[in-house]
Amino acid sequence: MYPRIIINKEKFRHNLKYLLDICHKNGLSMMAVSKVFCADHNLINIMIEENVDYIADSRIENLVGIASVIPKVLLRLPSIGDAERVVKHSDISLNSEIDTIKELDNRAREFNIVHGVILMIDLGDLREGIFDENEVFDTVKKILKLDNILLKGIGTNLTCYGGIIPTQEILQKLVYYKKALESKFKLKIDIVSGGNSSSLELLLGGKIPDEINNLRLGESIVLGRETAFGNYLDNTYNDVFTFEADIIEIKEKPSLPLGEVGMNAFGKVPKFTDKGIILRVIIAVGKQDVDYKELIPYDTVSLIGSSSDHIIVDISDSHNIYEIGDTMLFRLTYSSILSLMTSKYITRYYE
Repeated sequence: MYPRIIINKEKFRHNLKYLLDICHKNGLSMMAVSKVFCADHNLINIMIEENVDYIADSRIENLVGIASVIPKVLLRLPSIGDAERVVKHSDISLNSEIDTIKELDNRAREFNIVHGVILMIDLGDLREGIFDENEVFDTVKKILKLDNILLKGIGTNLTCYGGIIPTQEILQKLVYYKKALESKFKLKIDIVSGGNSSSLELLLGGKIPDEINNLRLGESIVLGRETAFGNYLDNTYNDVFTFEADIIEIKEKPSLPLGEVGMNAFGKVPKFTDKGIILRVIIAVGKQDVDYKELIPYDTVSLIGSSSDHIIVDISDSHNIYEIGDTMLFRLTYSSILSLMTSKYITRYYE
């Protein structure tokens, strides 16, 4: 059935194995991130078969459905109201608020378990993490007093909000915190998580600090690229996911709507370019499923707009001749994979 997202399991496995091998050869563990494909069980099974070090996801709902001895990591900071589910369905969570960590401790005590915590430190990207150095040390001091919380490590996040690119200088600050915390509190920091797929450029260039021993990789697995500069990685596939939608209308129409232009269905006043009469198709997918700007056509066509349930495509310069019932194929971005895998209206097809 269409529209459908096509998932090549062997290409996924190849990328996963390749990146896992790179990490291990360089002395790093890898948190394989399942967020972008909503912890699809077929792909989770491949992660388990390849014995990844950790399975990580931003949504506790996704981790609930994963049954494995491989440690599960919650990437998004937990909410206090979710503390019980967090300790029940994840082994480790990323945290920056001591009040939340204390609630995790309370819930873990109820279940007679010890929950692992990675304390997030903000090194300038300004998303999650403790920014003030004194607060870092004060928070660790309080964590160490909790019986059912284990400080598993420290980490940072880069390029996600502020677009700050990982450098040796920035990651060396995380190394500083590792050494300072170990010295001050006489403890061992097991995990020093130096970011996500944006840190691969440093790793592949042999420039990542030695003490960084973990990366959290998602986009590099599904798209075969690092995310600091958007470069595709050698020996990986960038088409693990593709998208196919069927054509429900083909008409010659003006490129400019007729009449006075007001707001569209989403409260915006659209702007149009006059190209005269064009040959247009409508494909059966819309804003509710994906942002049309995040679809990359294989053919020489132009996606010119969308409504909730329709995407309009100018096929005037197409290399192909289309008929009603034919389909169009697209490459995907990280954002479009995320949207399409989240939509319940999109069929998943496995190769």
